[in-house]
Amino acid sequence: MGAPDPVVRDATTDDAAACAAIYAPYVTGTAITFELEPPSEEQMAERIAAAQRAHAWLVLEDDGVVVGYAYAGPYKERAAYRWSCEVSVYLDGGRRRRGGGRALYEALFATLADRGYRTAVAGMTLPNGPSTGLHTALGFEPIGTYRRIGFKHGQWRDVLWAQRALGPYDDDPTPPA
Repeated sequence: MGAPDPVVRDATTDDAAACAAIYAPYVTGTAITFELEPPSEEQMAERIAAAQRAHAWLVLEDDGVVVGYAYAGPYKERAAYRWSCEVSVYLDGGRRRRGGGRALYEALFATLADRGYRTAVAGMTLPNGPSTGLHTALGFEPIGTYRRIGFKHGQWRDVLWAQRALGPYDDDPTPPA
């Protein structure tokens, strides 16, 4: 009998240390995120709590260990954008291209749709074949590229933006819960 399958569940602030550890190599070793300093466990706990209040934050747990996470936050602050959210997914380095990102995002999208969100938007620093491939496979469509929008690791970086529908675009939408 093998180990149980990985489980996607709601994150709690108790997951902050694991999420911070997963995220730190992306901050320090890549241009995938434009942060320059990895957030502390306390800062990550605040981010998890904020996302859980209005959107969602999920973790992928394998044999009791958090190996990835996905979350959503506001797309923009203006009221007319309230049905849209920005999403991100991060996996432990050894977990990429094994279905974890898809599992996290599919669960995240279902949660967001249940809460009344209609559109998910994602930004990807280019080049990033694995991320653009995942987003394309999950129905994201490119909506534009910000050219040389960020400077990290000695280079100007482009960011591709893409979006996908989460729910119906009815004419009298109820604000997200």
